[in-house]
Amino acid sequence: MIIEIQCIPEPAGTSREPFARVHDAISVIENSGLSYEVGPCGTSVEGEPDELWRLLRQVHEATLAGGAASCVSVIKVFSQTGDDQATMGSLTDRYRSS
Repeated sequence: MIIEIQCIPEPAGTSREPFARVHDAISVIENSGLSYEVGPCGTSVEGEPDELWRLLRQVHEATLAGGAASCVSVIKVFSQTGDDQATMGSLTDRYRSS
């Protein structure tokens, strides 16, 4: 399964670190041990469904624990059946610039 999450915390950070709460969320993903890619408008992660559903909650809650008064998280979930599972690379490698 592949997920993408975009966290929109309020406030997003402080005057010294404007995106501190977003960094809190990304830190949870970094520490998950899963394969991920940070993009300009969201972070994609691939893994098993149970670990990804759990991770989505942890990422969202990290913004609140870090000091945000509220957070909207926008998620996309890609899953498929069968043995031939797509990966982030198989879906995007042909579009990467060098």
